[in-house]
Amino acid sequence: MLTDTDRTRVAQAVTAAEANTAGEIVTIVTPRSDSYRDIALIWAVFVAFLALAALELAPHFYLALIDAALGLWAHDWSPRAVFGVALIVALVKFLSMLALQAWSPLRLFLTPPPVKAARVHARALTCFRIGAESRTTGHTGILIYVSLAEHRAEIIADSAIAERVMPEVWGEAMHALLGHLREDRLADGMVAAVEQVGRVLAEHFPRAANDVNELPDRLIEV
Repeated sequence: MLTDTDRTRVAQAVTAAEANTAGEIVTIVTPRSDSYRDIALIWAVFVAFLALAALELAPHFYLALIDAALGLWAHDWSPRAVFGVALIVALVKFLSMLALQAWSPLRLFLTPPPVKAARVHARALTCFRIGAESRTTGHTGILIYVSLAEHRAEIIADSAIAERVMPEVWGEAMHALLGHLREDRLADGMVAAVEQVGRVLAEHFPRAANDVNELPDRLIEV
């Protein structure tokens, strides 16, 4: 989704925004924030449980289907055989559901939105702590983080910024970013968000004459 021209545009937007502020803007884009394989496992267990529940609720119906499929006639099902059928059915359902979710779009679709939001936030925090937190002299770093598969973004500010700027202030930047992202115009969204963040930072943290660039302006892809 990003070309070299897009990367250059975002980097230039960061440079331009930082020309008027002591704040340091870090931009990060990732294909997805988590593999959600634990969610796939939960779905597989759930489907296997449903299969066992269906077998328990209507055992004669399902055993008759097996008799018809195998060409059996008045077969006498022993408890051991019934348990064997239940084990096979549960295993087949479990493995089938796992195999289906090997296709990541389906796995992502089946992941509840609150889980995706929490995972994106957690990954953004990790990136912030590594790439921006307390890495500037005045604690004025701020991260703009985009997770493409989830179509979600986070803006996380270092302590000095958080003390002066309420989180709601970043709403306009988030709106601009996500609006472009929904239209698959990632670079436009990043540039718009950087410009809006830069305006807020310039108001609260004007650039000093001896200010130096402490964090990279380039777009980071992880």
